[in-house]
Amino acid sequence: MPPKIPSLLAPQASVCLRCLLRLSKRTRVPRSRPFVQSFGPRNIAEASGLLRRDYFSANRSDTSIRHAVPSSYLPLARPRHKTPEGSLIAHQPGNGHNSLPELPHRRRKRLKDEQQAGAEVIPPDASSRLSTMSTQLPPSSLRRLFSLYLSLSKPRLSSLIVLTTAAAYSLYPVPALLLPQTTASPSLSTLTLVFLTSGTALCSASANALNMLFEPEHDAKMSRTRNRPLVRGYIGKRGALIFATVAGAVGVGGLYLGVNPTVAFLGGLNIFLYAGIYTPMKRISVLNTWVGAVVGGIPPLMGWAAAAGQNATASGGWEELLFSEGSIGGWLLASLLYTWQFPHFNALSWTIRDEYKNAGYRMLAWVNPRMNGRVAFRYAVLSFPICGALWWFGITDQAFLLTSSVVNAWIVREAWRFWRRDGHKGSARALFWAGVWHLPVIMALAMAHKKGLWEGIWQRLDGRAAEDELWMDEDETASEPEPEQELHVQRTLPVGPAIS
Repeated sequence: MPPKIPSLLAPQASVCLRCLLRLSKRTRVPRSRPFVQSFGPRNIAEASGLLRRDYFSANRSDTSIRHAVPSSYLPLARPRHKTPEGSLIAHQPGNGHNSLPELPHRRRKRLKDEQQAGAEVIPPDASSRLSTMSTQLPPSSLRRLFSLYLSLSKPRLSSLIVLTTAAAYSLYPVPALLLPQTTASPSLSTLTLVFLTSGTALCSASANALNMLFEPEHDAKMSRTRNRPLVRGYIGKRGALIFATVAGAVGVGGLYLGVNPTVAFLGGLNIFLYAGIYTPMKRISVLNTWVGAVVGGIPPLMGWAAAAGQNATASGGWEELLFSEGSIGGWLLASLLYTWQFPHFNALSWTIRDEYKNAGYRMLAWVNPRMNGRVAFRYAVLSFPICGALWWFGITDQAFLLTSSVVNAWIVREAWRFWRRDGHKGSARALFWAGVWHLPVIMALAMAHKKGLWEGIWQRLDGRAAEDELWMDEDETASEPEPEQELHVQRTLPVGPAIS
């Protein structure tokens, strides 16, 4: 009888040598296999459980494979699982599964898919994040209450509005900038700037709070706004209404008393346009975007009118501050803000166009996606002539044309890609972030290239200002009239003809 040897197939089992040879002949794997080989339905059924369509997705060859191979010819399949993004990846060593390490080409494809999946995601707005952070604070603390009411004001948007207002205030042309003889009577008041920025911030907070108060049930349907304080119930509608009323009254009153009545009227008008016209119009017509752009263009006009009120030569009424010859700079800055909002907002709305549609907001991104891209590109191009007009009318120096053109070319390029690619391939996200950086950089460049700023600085550094002042003193001394001297005139009688 042939000797028995231990089996490797099952513990506590033995098999004879003759049976082992017979089994080895039956399951022997051929050393070579023809290139073309057909298999029966039974072998294909056995291999269908191990060979799946997504196995070849990394090499894009799933459509070219028409035949399966027997399971005896296949290596052990690695266990796979779904990531939160939905892509299938192999389990990595050390994660609780006995598996092989992920292949490099599969890892590259997985990272690329994850990047493309997250490329179109826009982060939640500042109000939602601030409201979520406040929940980690003690319920009765002042910090929690302050954070919740601060989130009603949309702090990031309000900060941008205050920045544009202050930039327009500082860009107002002042005669003889930085010369020593003008320091005795300062041209622009710092106290007026404080009233201007604080009043503008309060007006913006009031308008934003009213906007949230009118549409909490619609904000709950969107991922960016579903964590706002009124949606989550952290603040009641009565508290939001009191906050909006007090902020609006104090803001408009501060602008009236600390700046001038024209700026106060513009602040109150902005609250009405944003909360009373733009907010309900979002559910009626796509023209709400143009109304919202008008709201965004008013703050720089407020800053310009505030500076013009201190240098008014007549009564300082709204005609002189808004429609005089010197008010062209304020309207140019307002136009810059108006045109900037279209590429920025159109990119944002395209990313969440389905959420806007489900919430009932009529946005151009889903009503007419092709027109949405054209409008973004069209208004992005207008930033070139507006920046050129700022130099032409003497608001900035000539170097602003070069520096602003670089930034404008960036947003125009992204707007072109957004239009041509219909918002896909990451073009919407690229245009959104280009818009985020475009406006602050343009405003900072305009203030850095203000007309006469660097000339006055270089003159002061070179000492030419002191020399000019000295020459002016000498000229004034030389031009003083000499004391009048008494003139003694001898009057004589006229000599007439001789009398004969």
